[in-house]
Amino acid sequence: MTATTNNPAIGIIAHWRDYLELCKPKVVALMVFTAIVGMLLADPGHVQLATLFFGTLGIGLVASSAAAINHVADSRIDAAMDRTKARPLPAGALSKTSVLTFAAVIGAIGMYILIDKINVLTAILTLGSLVGYAVVYTMYLKRATPQNIVIGGAAGATPPLLGWTAVTGTIDANGLLLFLIIFTWTPPHFWALAIYRKDEYAKVDIPMLPVTHGEDFTRLQITLYTVLMCLVTIFPYLTKMSGELYLVCALLLNAGFLYYAISLQITKSKTKAIGTFVYSIVYLMVLFAVLLIDRYLFLLQ
Repeated sequence: MTATTNNPAIGIIAHWRDYLELCKPKVVALMVFTAIVGMLLADPGHVQLATLFFGTLGIGLVASSAAAINHVADSRIDAAMDRTKARPLPAGALSKTSVLTFAAVIGAIGMYILIDKINVLTAILTLGSLVGYAVVYTMYLKRATPQNIVIGGAAGATPPLLGWTAVTGTIDANGLLLFLIIFTWTPPHFWALAIYRKDEYAKVDIPMLPVTHGEDFTRLQITLYTVLMCLVTIFPYLTKMSGELYLVCALLLNAGFLYYAISLQITKSKTKAIGTFVYSIVYLMVLFAVLLIDRYLFLLQ
């Protein structure tokens, strides 16, 4: 810990890369992207630029705050895992106090923006998401049950719903459908990584599904949840939220996900597990992008 971190402002400047890493920028970027899609789908062609800007900023800051709190809660675990031992806290680059202060400041700014510039409902749901991820999931569920991802996944699935409520001020069926897509996507996404990192999770006594129930059972669950997710992703078309372009792309993306899930079950390959994890990220990005493109192309007709 360097002396520069005694002054918060100087410390953040000196360690800006460490503070940026605390925010899990790649994860938060995907979350914010789905929130933006939620906003643009809520009232196509009529979303105010100020709502888009402040909604994105507020949700992004609170999500980053939750990520920073996660770093503090998982610092002991991170120090024992090869994948995470170089993170700022286990590496000694930052103190827990400075990280919690940083999380509190950006979280408070984000909440203020949402309350003042967006609406109270979005602020409440965003705060609930923060508590659900940083406290309920990270501090309890992650260490308590192999169903941690299924239950805790609700917090991570909220961004498109938050985007929707930022524009409409209400919780609507289509907003909940966007939430449900990510909710059913989360287990196969994360369990694929859990298979790949099984030994590390076992080392730190985290009851991930492959550790508690074995890899074969986990691969079966990945396949079953993938089938469920594929069914859910058809509903935007069935509810007239999207059109034929989305349907075709969703079917193709689903075929790819099913290929990875079934291949993982047949080959039992760790390489296929990490391949499934990577594909799942691309899958979600493209699926939400196509949802947006399909809707706005329809408006141009």
